[in-house]
Amino acid sequence: MREAYHVELEQLADKLAAMSVQVADAMERATQALLDADLAVAEQVISDDAKVDDARAACEEQAYALLALQAPVATDLRTVLAAIHAAESLERMGDLALHVAKAARRRHPEPVLPEQVRGYFAEMGQIAVRLARQAEQVIKTKDVGAAKELESDDDQVDDIHRHLFTVLMDREWPHGVAAAVDVTLLGRFYERFADHAVSVARRMIFVVTGRMPGYGPGDDEI
Repeated sequence: MREAYHVELEQLADKLAAMSVQVADAMERATQALLDADLAVAEQVISDDAKVDDARAACEEQAYALLALQAPVATDLRTVLAAIHAAESLERMGDLALHVAKAARRRHPEPVLPEQVRGYFAEMGQIAVRLARQAEQVIKTKDVGAAKELESDDDQVDDIHRHLFTVLMDREWPHGVAAAVDVTLLGRFYERFADHAVSVARRMIFVVTGRMPGYGPGDDEI
């Protein structure tokens, strides 16, 4: 009975890891659609979002069943609770990729981004996808050190996001209000995507250590 229970816990982790792959692929394609004004790729991201929603529902259903039927304690309980929260973050990451794809579709056939900021979004997209793929590995391995490493990559996205505001506030910004609004919103989507990837990693730290980074003494270095 206990062996079957732990198999179910492993299956739950596998589902979360698969969700990480889904949202990484979604943001990779959404960024491609954004940079290339590729309507077909944008439509693919939009149609595939339902699969991410279904994956979250499947994770939550299994997690709640484990809570109800197995009454887990200690590390097992933390694993189930972390899975519920991680599935929520991963679904939100999928939603953020969806928003990027919808922006590309909304402006098609015109490009969304002025040439002046394309490089920033190409870099944020690369980092965001890398964070999601790192989150997949953290879910699989529960490697606390690897989980902490996501923070530094997230800082890079934050730095680019902040720099975008200096670009937009420049008196010489020549692209008008609509472009400034698009850039502001899109920058926020990438910044939040990265934050959610870090949140997933922090949930795995919680599974291993019993503490959420940032919520207890001694967590400042995490």
